[in-house]
This record gives sequence, structure tokens and C-alpha cells, in this order.
Amino acid sequence: MKRLSLQWRITLMTVLLIGITCSSMKLLTCSSGIHYMDVIGESIQGCTYGDETAAFSADTAEPGQEIAIIISGAQEDFCMANWYITAAVTLLGGILAYFVSGRALKPLRSFASQVEKVQLNNLTNMEINENVIPEFRELSHSFNQMLERLNNAFDAQRRFTGNAAHELRTPLTLMQAQLELFTAEHPDVLPETAKFLSLMREQVERLSEMTGTLLEMSSLQQMARNEQFRLAPMIEEVFAELLPLAEKNSISLEQTGDGSMTGSDALIYRLLFNLTENAIRYNRAGGLVKISIMQKQEDLLIHVSDTGCGIPENFQRNIFHPFFRVDKSRSREYGGVGLGLSLVWEIVDFHGGSVWIEESSEKGTTVAVKLPFTYNSNTSNNK
Repeated sequence: MKRLSLQWRITLMTVLLIGITCSSMKLLTCSSGIHYMDVIGESIQGCTYGDETAAFSADTAEPGQEIAIIISGAQEDFCMANWYITAAVTLLGGILAYFVSGRALKPLRSFASQVEKVQLNNLTNMEINENVIPEFRELSHSFNQMLERLNNAFDAQRRFTGNAAHELRTPLTLMQAQLELFTAEHPDVLPETAKFLSLMREQVERLSEMTGTLLEMSSLQQMARNEQFRLAPMIEEVFAELLPLAEKNSISLEQTGDGSMTGSDALIYRLLFNLTENAIRYNRAGGLVKISIMQKQEDLLIHVSDTGCGIPENFQRNIFHPFFRVDKSRSREYGGVGLGLSLVWEIVDFHGGSVWIEESSEKGTTVAVKLPFTYNSNTSNNK
């Protein structure tokens, strides 16, 4: 019973109630009908005993009394007809109850459908109309208040992250400039001091990159998504910017296909940049990074492939989480702060698309991104 839907529960309860009511009515109707048939039979045959009229019974009727047989058959037919009517009314009542309850529960289905569409970037657009039937009015009001609280909490979180990142940028930039200046003015420091200065510069640069990424993530929701652009020229710019890093690691860069879309030019550029940079950093020396674009009927499909060592299957669902690293022991070797792929997921989700690891083995990894031509706020997203 617990696994049945509310509609089926209402239907079964209605069928049970109708069945009990019809059965009770049948018993009362049959008893009264049989009683009056007996009275009619007695009146017709003038069957009396003493001063009182005896109850008419087909069992006590003498042979040849045709009226007794007729009345007895009528009583049986009358009872059977009542049972048939009871069954028919119960069945019809159950069918009507199923469809009527479905109609009555339509606001609940609409509510569930709207809840499924709630995303972090559309909380303000998911409020439910409170002008509904009284049973759902309080639920709708509570749901709208919950959305408002969530939206306020996320806004406060974004403001804090953005403000903290913004406030950190100035002292970090100053520290980085001072370290570079000190290193340039003191080239003959002791090896231990040079190693310490190199470590300091590396960590300050890492902090600067982290604050920049956090600032981008905090301001993500305010970006416009109404720019039209082609992806092939954008990928060429990404390759040009990352060419020094690719040449340093002897990585070849290759691009195939093209496509157009409407969205945020700056954010899609950052998405392609982060995926390409990640593919270069975690590639083998002398490897290849390839970006291919396929334009389908309603979506763009982007594949970013490398020839690295691959990602273990148990880590593939976690690489888009903030600060997640497959091999933390080599994080300093490859650089980065663990937010690049997390930002990729945020950008894809912001545009109503999806991103996933399509293939990963010892021969390399392929990251797939699906983006709609035009952003749709009702699109559901998956990691």
C-alpha cells in the first residue's frame, strides 16, 4: 500500500466505499422488494391462516400454483439484477474516481514538475503561483518562501566569495611584485634563500590564480548570455595563448570543425581555455591535444582529447568538484589550484548544457561538452 501513488489510493478507497454502499443498498432493496412481492402473492392467492395473513413462500406453495413459481423466479432475478447493478456501479465509480482524482491532483503534478526544474541560476524564476486551490495554497506559499531564503543565502555566499577574492587580489599582487623585485635585485643570494624565494613566488602565484578564479565564479550569474559567436576563431585564440605552455611540453595542438551559438563570449572562451590548459598540463611529452566541434540540430558537441595517462574510473565523477585532484602528490608539478574544471562545469550549467568524461584510458582522456545554440532556463543539467 505504501508504494501506491496517491491517485491509486484515492481510487481504491472510493471503490471500497462505493462497493460497501451499493452492497448495503442492495441488501435493503432486496429485502424490501422480496417482502412486497410476498405481500402481492398473498393478496393474489388469498393465502390466509386464521385471522392473520401468512407470509407467502414458494416452498410451501401447492403444486399447480403458477403464481408462486412466477413470483419466486422474479425474486431471484431481482436479487441477481441488484448484484449486477452493484458491480457495474462500483466499477464505473472506480473508473470515474481514477480520472477525477487525477484531475484533482493536477496541481500537485505541476508542483512536482516545477520543483524538478529548480536550478541554482533560476531560483528567482521558479516561484509558484499562489492563486490555486486552498489545499495547495499554503504549500505554494511555503515553497516560494524557501526559494527566497535559498536565493538570499546563495547571493550572500557569492557576495562574500567575490568580496574576499577582490580584497585578496591587491595584497597578493603587491607580494608577487615585491618578490620578483627582490629576486631581480639580489641574484647572488644563497641557494637556500633562492629556493625559499622560488617557493614563495609559486605559492603567491597559486593564490593569485585561485582568487581570480573565485572572483570569476562569484560574478558568473551576472554575465550576459545574448552574444552570438563562432567557436573555431575562439579556439585559435586559445591555442595562441597556450602555445608557449604547449611548446614547453612538446604538445601538438589540433582543431577540427566549427559551430555557432548564443551565450557569453567571455565564459565560453574561459571554458575552452581551461579544458585545453588542463589537457596540456596532464599530457605526455610529445603528446597531442585535439578539439573537435560537431553542430547538431539543437546542440553543439565539443570534444577535447589528450594523450595523457587517463583518469581512473572512480575519480571521473569527482574531477568537476572544487579543489579535487586525482594525484595530490603531483599538484605542484602540474600547477593549478583545482578550480579549473569546477569553473568549466559552472559555465556549462550556466548555459544550460552538460559536461562529462566520455572516454578515459591509458591512451588518453576525452572530455565532452554539449551546449544548446541558445540558452533555455528550463533545461535540466547534469554533471
